Amino acid sequence: MGTGSARRIRQAGESDRATLVRLLDAAFMNDPVSCWVFPEEAHRRKVHSLFLGVFADVALAEGRVDIMEDETAMALWLQVPAGLPEEEDDTPALMRRTADPENERAEMIGRLTGAVHPHDRAHEYLLMIAVDPEHQGRGLGRALIEPVLERCDREGIPAYLEASSERSSHLYERLGFAFTGTAVDLPDGPRMWPMWREPAAG
Repeated sequence: MGTGSARRIRQAGESDRATLVRLLDAAFMNDPVSCWVFPEEAHRRKVHSLFLGVFADVALAEGRVDIMEDETAMALWLQVPAGLPEEEDDTPALMRRTADPENERAEMIGRLTGAVHPHDRAHEYLLMIAVDPEHQGRGLGRALIEPVLERCDREGIPAYLEASSERSSHLYERLGFAFTGTAVDLPDGPRMWPMWREPAAG
């Protein structure tokens, strides 16, 4: 692979939160799922960063955030253990409460994706990846993901994600991910593609 070695990547911390939220907000402002959660553009521009800030906080507290040193792209990762969680995930409710309490879709998206998330094996979960719109199409996302997938291959660990568009699902297929066969169809909205990647045999 080797793409990641050509670009400098570091691990982000709490001091980077504002940068992470800015990247997420810009990258997903016109994403089909964001547009479904917040259909009115003016309202979306007001609350979108609050909504996505919850994802950044979860990854900073419980996972890992990789960011390009020039702050053009970042990836949020969580290590998910095998087995169903002992407690209900309160993140979907927090997303709604933080960003848009009257909007049930702000919670529904987390509930629907959580319902199909596999729990039979421990895996790396690519929660979100964001590339600044002015830098998209330059391989930055791939450069961020490949080092993690190389480690997954070495350690025999699967990986998982939800693609928010058919186009992005094809990009992930090139990295070894495959559609699980169970889509997330948002009511009156777009489809999401849960995707699983088996570690490559050594």
